Amino acid sequence: MGSPVVLLDVDGVLNPFERPHRGFQRHRCVPDGRMFRLWLNPAHGPSLLDLAESTGAELAWASYWCDNANVWIAPRIGLPELPFVPIPRFPGAEQGGTLGAWKARHVAAWAESRPFVWFEDEPDATECIAAETDAAEHLLVEVDPLTGLTDEHLAAAATWLRAISR
Repeated sequence: MGSPVVLLDVDGVLNPFERPHRGFQRHRCVPDGRMFRLWLNPAHGPSLLDLAESTGAELAWASYWCDNANVWIAPRIGLPELPFVPIPRFPGAEQGGTLGAWKARHVAAWAESRPFVWFEDEPDATECIAAETDAAEHLLVEVDPLTGLTDEHLAAAATWLRAISR
């Protein structure tokens, strides 16, 4: 078992779907030639870095943004370049399964035997990651996509990470 990983989704977690509360800033970006409008909170970066440092965890992206998160998200919230789970685009319903199951499959494989916290907003992610037989010990922190990541989510992750390191 290696050091734990804190996995970050972007849309719905760091970029809430509704106009967020105080502290968020509006950004425009054009990954892969498509225009996106993002709401990002620059306080999230230092908070996530503190979580990782205080618990001995590594931060990584678990988002369809993949390496684009290092270009368009990380610098805007004060994060360094992070490793990422290579999650290919969801092939669609014709392939069977759900979006949550698709992401969970790739997250479980990437984490291997490392314990992980996953900040995710997909409504079925909890059941999907639990169904992955090779998923390491984990905590899925369910984030409301309308409000995004909060201090309560970070506190829950810190508590769990400290408990597993004893």
